[in-house]
Amino acid sequence: MLHKKKLGILGGMGPEATVLLFNKIIKYTNAKKDQDHIEIIIHNNSGIPDRTEAILGDGVSPLNEMSRSAQMLERAGADYIIIPCMTAHYFLPELQKNTLVPIIDAISETTNFVIREYPDLSKIGLIATTGTIKSRLFQNSFKQYGIETIILTDTLQYSLVMEAVYGNKGIKAGFLDKNVRSKLSEAILCLTKLGAKAILAGCTEIPLAIKQDDLTTPFIDPLTITAKIAIHKCLRNNSGDQ
Repeated sequence: MLHKKKLGILGGMGPEATVLLFNKIIKYTNAKKDQDHIEIIIHNNSGIPDRTEAILGDGVSPLNEMSRSAQMLERAGADYIIIPCMTAHYFLPELQKNTLVPIIDAISETTNFVIREYPDLSKIGLIATTGTIKSRLFQNSFKQYGIETIILTDTLQYSLVMEAVYGNKGIKAGFLDKNVRSKLSEAILCLTKLGAKAILAGCTEIPLAIKQDDLTTPFIDPLTITAKIAIHKCLRNNSGDQ
């Protein structure tokens, strides 16, 4: 007999990534009827300040709004919380202090997945926001296991990745067209030329535009990994198996 736990999604960073994570949880849940699915509470908090701006010192900290969301999810009965924004994980240690609900660490879970599934991987290409890159969330995590994280030059990071995500016709503005995909594909090609043997979608909006079928190297998606971990934790046996 399954003992279901309630899952909270601290969303809004951005809304489409939140929807994508929710869809992945539905997709990867082994359900034959509505009642087999996890009970999920989503707070799509569009008032959370930009995480990259805060990390770079150009904006307001998102911690207060993220904490408000986490506490709302706690009051609503969530047993676990997941965050569909990798940059936001920079604030995770402080955020966890403001809620009793365990927050699943997508950075750690992604690292664990990589070292388990790709034990011989020595270089991974990171395509992410500048905030995530400057915070060294993934670099520090992978460095513990001897994996080198390849990143773009500042110029290419801005013109390719940040424009594709934050530009006037970027993903956050609702565009997922050929121009966006072209910029991200060029970024991935540059990382591959620099020696990356796998590509990590370190921004949760990247999988909206790029899929594994677009690459010849492994494409590692933290959203998919987080979705599967959340399912496993919420649909555990009464015996206490995690």
